[in-house]
Amino acid sequence: MMADDAQLLAYVDGGLSPEDRSAVEARLRESAEARAKVALLRASRLDFEDAFAQQKLPPVPDSLKLKVDEMVRAHRAPESNDPALPPGEKAPSEPVRSRLRAMPVWLAAACVAGAFACGLFVRLGPLASGGAQMTANADVSPWVAAAVGYQKLYTRDTVAYTQEDPEAAAKAVRDIRSDDRLALRVPDLTSAGLTFKSVQRLRFNNKPLVQIVYLPKNGPPIALCVMKDSKPDQPVATKTVDAMDVATWRQAELSYALIGKSGDLDLGALGKRISNLDMAPLFSDASPIAPATSG
Repeated sequence: MMADDAQLLAYVDGGLSPEDRSAVEARLRESAEARAKVALLRASRLDFEDAFAQQKLPPVPDSLKLKVDEMVRAHRAPESNDPALPPGEKAPSEPVRSRLRAMPVWLAAACVAGAFACGLFVRLGPLASGGAQMTANADVSPWVAAAVGYQKLYTRDTVAYTQEDPEAAAKAVRDIRSDDRLALRVPDLTSAGLTFKSVQRLRFNNKPLVQIVYLPKNGPPIALCVMKDSKPDQPVATKTVDAMDVATWRQAELSYALIGKSGDLDLGALGKRISNLDMAPLFSDASPIAPATSG
């Protein structure tokens, strides 16, 4: 019997009885899919409560409280009209997927935003292409506009509370080089006051898009995004996209975008240092791309 998502979550949280825990562990030994789910659930266990407790937030407006109350009442209204079951009868258990579909929209959105911020989704469907934003930034590549929108989901506190996992990051770099055939170089930006936090494999228009996240000493996180691009090399250029500073360039059939909010860091100058290979690489011992062989 396959352990469902609720059981796996309870297993990760330590909420199962010894018998149920043994049953789940037996299933984990047999199922690579179940082991992968458990790994994702463990990776998502960030201390969001402490992270957001550090923020100085304004009081919630009364109008917003009323709106949320209305949404909760509207969500609960159908439940009050459901027919009562006779004593002894139990409602059929819904699959986890059905229960997730019943989640309030505002709660689902909050969960997705949190998962984006902590890097839970290692592979994503196509990122949004920017919509109206592209009308005002016609000279911006669609993938750059999408990466900017994705980066805006990140906050300093959330990234700061992400625990570094060098082994997982090194594996991600190896996978990017071997599976995505992308000659990724992860620069060490310590000399620029930036600390490496994570590397992610995303997708845009069904093509690999890599996001490398760094945290400065002060201010919001910075992202270096990379995609394959066979167009000619292009020098570093800076622009503002949706209130975010962006430095872009093309080099060796790769397109780069360095993304962050306005601050003390000069993204244009940093982009030139990265393109000139002034910084030593991280994960240099990760396996390089193997040469293609003809069958």
